[in-house]
Amino acid sequence: MAELAEMEVASFLADSVVVAENKLYVQGAGWDTIFSPMFPFRQNRVGIGVLLRVPWSATNRMHEFSVKIVDPDENPMTIGAAPPGLDLPGGVIREVKGQFNLGRPPLLNIGDSQVVPMAINLDGLEFSTPNTYSVVISVDGTDLNRLPLRVRLSPQMVGAGQYAQFGG
Repeated sequence: MAELAEMEVASFLADSVVVAENKLYVQGAGWDTIFSPMFPFRQNRVGIGVLLRVPWSATNRMHEFSVKIVDPDENPMTIGAAPPGLDLPGGVIREVKGQFNLGRPPLLNIGDSQVVPMAINLDGLEFSTPNTYSVVISVDGTDLNRLPLRVRLSPQMVGAGQYAQFGG
């Protein structure tokens, strides 16, 4: 659809995000790498903040969005257990999905766009090995934005009284 080409997505990773009064409230934004001293490990929380700019021509209709985390081979990561009664393959959630429909307020001029803030918090993500993942944000089945999410082994620190050896 031509309207999707006009949609703009700004997104970021954070420690936590929430939407209130049509605004994003954010804690700890501006990172793209998680360090762990061992694997596997669970990250307490990964917040994903999204600001979706919707053009006037895409208002007054239902849109579907999705957010998922994929590995370098595009395999979706497990982001949670399926709630009881929800029949999903493997009993796990691999994608957050939702819908939105923006109307045209009376003071909105023809051609003006509107912003839809979205806050997604994923708790307890399990990473089995260091890797580079991508957070993929899609609208109406089209990928509009990708964020890198790097998971790395923490560098080992030299303890007090020890000296690092370099070269020969």
